[in-house]
Amino acid sequence: MIQTTLCYIEQNNAYLMLHRIKKKHDLNQDKWIGIGGKFEEGESPEDCLLREALEETGLTLTQYRYRGIVTFVSDRYPSEHMHLFTASKFTGTLKECDEGVLEWVQKDTLLSLPHWEGDEIFLKLLENPEQPFFSLKLCYEGDTLVEAVLDGIHIKGGHDL
Repeated sequence: MIQTTLCYIEQNNAYLMLHRIKKKHDLNQDKWIGIGGKFEEGESPEDCLLREALEETGLTLTQYRYRGIVTFVSDRYPSEHMHLFTASKFTGTLKECDEGVLEWVQKDTLLSLPHWEGDEIFLKLLENPEQPFFSLKLCYEGDTLVEAVLDGIHIKGGHDL
């Protein structure tokens, strides 16, 4: 199973988003996502988060919070455990990213941009600062979300159909 991190860096009611338009054969092609990437050998979720943030943005995260784990199951791609973070403080200067275009996007307009359907679920969970650590399983057929399970309870598909 692939291990990755994803982080939503927040500033002035906006998230730093990556519009994935530069890589060939990108499963996130043309989607707007947070920053992050795959674990390297021996890394913890926090190690991966800090390395990927610096590599992709030029920023050093100085205050961040581990918010949950998202399990992706797909009929097209390998299964993935994505370790989800938010960050509220950082140092450094934003740089150009070789995977896409970085842009600060106001939270209230974020879902009007191309994104994975399941992102809507965890983005809403992230908006509650008191939300405890959560486990979310998202099952896709192609680009279609067919099942979502939050902390062991079906919230879409599965037993609800």
